[in-house]
Amino acid sequence: MYLAEHSTESPEDSERILLVDDNPTNLQVLLQTLNGRGYKLLIAKNGESALRIAHKAKPALVLLDIMMPGMDGYEVCRQLKEDPATSKITVIFLSALDDTKDKVRGLETGAVDFISKPFQAEEVIARVETQLKIHRLEQALSARNRQLEADKANILESMNEGIFGLDSRGHITFANAAAASMLGWSIDNLIGQGLIAMMLGEAGDGARSQNLAPIQVALNKGVSKAVEDTLFWHKDGTSFPVYYSCTPILEEDKITGAVVVFRDITERKRNQEALQKALDELDQQKDKLTHVSRLSTMGEMAAGFAHEVNQPLTAISNYAQVAKRMMTRLEHKDDPMYDSIYEAMDKINTQARRAGEIIARIRSFVKKPDHVLSSVDPHKLLSDTVKLAEVDARNNHMEIHMDVPVDLPAVKVDPVQIQQVALNLIRNGMEAMCDSENRHIGVWVKAEPFEERFVKVSVIDRGYGLADDAEEKLFTPFYTTKSDGMGIGLSVCHSIIQSHNGRMSFQRHPEGGTIFEFTMPVVD
Repeated sequence: MYLAEHSTESPEDSERILLVDDNPTNLQVLLQTLNGRGYKLLIAKNGESALRIAHKAKPALVLLDIMMPGMDGYEVCRQLKEDPATSKITVIFLSALDDTKDKVRGLETGAVDFISKPFQAEEVIARVETQLKIHRLEQALSARNRQLEADKANILESMNEGIFGLDSRGHITFANAAAASMLGWSIDNLIGQGLIAMMLGEAGDGARSQNLAPIQVALNKGVSKAVEDTLFWHKDGTSFPVYYSCTPILEEDKITGAVVVFRDITERKRNQEALQKALDELDQQKDKLTHVSRLSTMGEMAAGFAHEVNQPLTAISNYAQVAKRMMTRLEHKDDPMYDSIYEAMDKINTQARRAGEIIARIRSFVKKPDHVLSSVDPHKLLSDTVKLAEVDARNNHMEIHMDVPVDLPAVKVDPVQIQQVALNLIRNGMEAMCDSENRHIGVWVKAEPFEERFVKVSVIDRGYGLADDAEEKLFTPFYTTKSDGMGIGLSVCHSIIQSHNGRMSFQRHPEGGTIFEFTMPVVD
C-alpha cells in the first residue's frame, strides 16, 4: 500500500480517494492528475489490498480498475457494496473495456460512473469532483436524516402520551417508551403484536371490543376517531382510564396504517372525583347552614310557644289544685270513685307542672348553652322516664323492660333534658316495633358503667331497622324515615348529649332492629 498526502487542508478535513490499479503508470498519472486538490490519496495495486484499505480508511471515493489479476474490479465493487461498513463508498470504474455490456455490469455491481482508458485529466477531475459533491450531499442528507430521526425519537420518548404506529392489519410497528410503560410491556414485545388482539387478551368480551372499536374503524374506513373517556388494559389484565385518538395513515388514498395516541387520565379522574366530592361537601354545608337557619327560626318560635303555652299549663295546675281542695269538702268521701278522682287530679297537677318544667328547659336550651346540671341517680332517672312512657306502651300493647343496676354511680346532667332524650328513643323504638312480629319482645332500656368516667344507656328495639344511609344522615336535622316526621328528634337528642360532654351513637342489632346508645358523665 502507498499513501500520498498532497493537501493544503488538515487530514481531518481532507476527503480520501482510493486509487486501485495494477499498472504503476496508470497510478502515477492519477496521482499527478488529482494531486494538489485537497484530497488524501490512497493507493492499492490489487483487489485484496483495496478491500483492506477501504475497511480501514473508509474513503469517500474509489477509482477502481476492472481488469486486474486475481480479484477483478467487479468483485471488489460487489464486496464493498455488500459490506454495510463500506456500502456507502462511491465507486467509479476505470477500464479500457468500452462495451456497453461491461458498463452495465459495472453499474449493476454498484458503481456510479465509468471512465474509459486512456482517460483525460480534465474528465477525471470533473467526474471525481461531481461524485464527491454528490457524496457530500448524500452524507449531509444522511446526517440530517439521522438527526431528524434522533430528534423525533427524543420527542416521542419524552412525551407523556403513549404512541402506537400500526400497519394496515393493526399490528404494532412502533411504540414509544410511555406506551410500553403504561401497558406493562417491553417495546420489543409490543412490536409485531396486533394492538386490538393484545388488548382483548383472553377475555375478548364485548365491553373491551366496544372500547377498541374506533381503532378498527380508522383502519377499515380511514376515519379519525377520538374517545374522551374509556379503558385500556395492562399486560396483567387490569384496566385504567384513558383518552385516546386514532388517525389513519393514507398514501394515495389507500389506508396503510394508523397512529394511536393515548393518555392515562387516572389522575385527572381522581382530581375530578375530589372536586366533585368537595362540591358535594359544599352543598352539604349549605344544607347544614340552611338547617341551622331553620333551627334558629324554630328556636324563636319555640320561645314564643313556651311563653304562650306556659300560662294555660299553670292554669291547669291551679285548677287541679282547686279541684282537689273542693273534693276534700265533699260529704261522700267514702264513695269508691273519690280516691280515683283525687288521684287523677293529683296526676293532672303533676304532669302539668312537669310540662311547665320541660317548656322552661326548652326556653333555656334555645336561649343559652348553659344547663341546669345536678347530681342525679341514673336508676331513678331512667325509672321515671319509663313511667312517663307507660301510656304509649299500653297504647301500643307493648312492654318496656329495664335492666338498670341500682348501684350505678351518680351522673352530672340536666335530668329533664336527659329524660327528653331517653323518652324520645323509647318512643322511636316502640314505633319501629308496632307492626313487627317481634313486638312481644318489647323495648329494653339498659345501663352500665362505661370507661370509668361515664354511664352508658342503651335503648334496644327489634323493629324494622335503619336505612342503608343511616350512618351518614341519622343525626342530621330534618332527616327522617317517617312519613309524618319532621326529622328533628334525633338531631336534638344528639345535640343535648353533646352539650353534656357525652356521646350518642347507634348500631344495627344482629337479629334485627336498632341499638341506640348515649353516655352521661359521672360526678367527679
